[in-house]
Amino acid sequence: MEEKQFYLKPQVYIEPLVHNWYAWPYMLPPVTCAMLFSDRILKMMKSFVASYKLHIAASKNKELTGGSFVNCSESQLGDMKVLIDKIQQDFPEYKEIRQAIKSLHSILHEQTGLSLEALYQDVPDVLKGFIELHYNENHNASFRMIEGLLYRSSLYQKKIQSLGLGVLEGSQERPFVLSTPRLPSDNFIELSVSFEDSIVDELAQAREKSISRERIEQIFSSDKTRGDFDFWLLFTHEAPDSVRKVGERLQVDFLGHAGVSVRRNNTCVLIDPVIPVVSEEHRGDVLSFADLPEKIDYVCVTHTHMDHTCIETLLQLRHKTDHILVPKNNSGSICDPSIKLMLQNLGFRVSELEDMEDVFTPDLRITAIPFLGEHADLHIRSKSAWLIEAEGYRVLFAADSSNLEPQMYEHIRNVTGEIDVLFIGMECVGAPMSWLYGSFFSRPVSREINESRRFNGSDYKAARNIVDVLSPGEVYIYALGMEEWFKYFMGLEYDQNAKQIEQSDLLIDYCTNKGIKCQRMSGHVSLQYDVSIAD
Repeated sequence: MEEKQFYLKPQVYIEPLVHNWYAWPYMLPPVTCAMLFSDRILKMMKSFVASYKLHIAASKNKELTGGSFVNCSESQLGDMKVLIDKIQQDFPEYKEIRQAIKSLHSILHEQTGLSLEALYQDVPDVLKGFIELHYNENHNASFRMIEGLLYRSSLYQKKIQSLGLGVLEGSQERPFVLSTPRLPSDNFIELSVSFEDSIVDELAQAREKSISRERIEQIFSSDKTRGDFDFWLLFTHEAPDSVRKVGERLQVDFLGHAGVSVRRNNTCVLIDPVIPVVSEEHRGDVLSFADLPEKIDYVCVTHTHMDHTCIETLLQLRHKTDHILVPKNNSGSICDPSIKLMLQNLGFRVSELEDMEDVFTPDLRITAIPFLGEHADLHIRSKSAWLIEAEGYRVLFAADSSNLEPQMYEHIRNVTGEIDVLFIGMECVGAPMSWLYGSFFSRPVSREINESRRFNGSDYKAARNIVDVLSPGEVYIYALGMEEWFKYFMGLEYDQNAKQIEQSDLLIDYCTNKGIKCQRMSGHVSLQYDVSIAD
């Protein structure tokens, strides 16, 4: 009798974990990982231990989603204490790195423009050999980390990585990932494998291709797993349905939030993919992993923020992805680590593109387009919008551009010509600077500075200016985190009075009055264009 084959259920999520915390990009580079855990994350865990009833009550209040409240139960208090002790005892270098960075900043702040050569001996031991000292053009002293060397050192430890797997049933929600560790429970199983392990690819492929009972038992052997969840509940005998039709027309599928698929003939390009895993009730609202083509030619990443560089999704696409394109990086900055090095160390083939640099496929042309803002005025180089062109038909994905300098779009139009379709983000009320970058600062910033420098995207005025300059025939407002199934990492829930809704409504009215199709995107939306009509 032929053995039954198994498939991973569509509603199974696979979370990459670092020290049992959801892995977002800044948890991968050794220095930023150390600074996050030694500051923000340990503080949250210790606060939960000290006041767990307060955290439990706050976690039930939907208005507080996104705050620093750990969404764990009282029964997990012991596991939380164990995790705190493990991090502090087994990874003392985390605290040493934080102290070393603060010390280095203090030393360099005192420099007057004289040679820095003698200061190499003062670099704290934990960072010695990983730092280059330098001045900028105004003779202010600073440093860069030698990131490639750090990834090859003992400070980059794959043993802290693992996978968490569970099944979304009914109205079940995943806890907000930036404030909640994934601890053992009866609806979650942890698998002790590093992110580069081929097991990650096997599990991802099992969404589309069958896997044997014997191999499942090998993967989930007792020495690799933790948790009481029955791993057989992750699998089904039912082969997945998929939608993969594409032809000569240019097909643009909005995947949710900032994720988009662009296909023509046999070429597929994904921009900022965040492929949702949803319960059965939302299955018809999304494109799943199984709906994507068997091969992805390029993934384009706009910037390092976790809702655009989604490690969870990228790892599950690795087995079918040929190449990832990322923005050019200056390399060595704590706040702006190299996306290329991050993803190379996860097993991807990665290329950095300069502003206005092109990549050509037989069916499409991909251009890296500069964007400004949304990064709290920090010196962050790693950000690009992406222009996809087919036979002269141009679609621009501008993500979180806040259009700080309208003249830049005049220059861009002089190079590219008019844009046919514009995707523009309008998250115009972003979080204050310290919400994301606070753990990387050596000194606290004032409330006034922190509130002034927010992660704001375009408001109506800024977005209208882009529309006026680029003259698109269609405008799609996206990257707002409108989908309820993305709340676990966006932490957002809008009402009709939200500024983002108000401002995007104004743009919709403006475009409509000018005869431009304009829509605020949510869920899965499929668009098709006959590129043969282009000039």
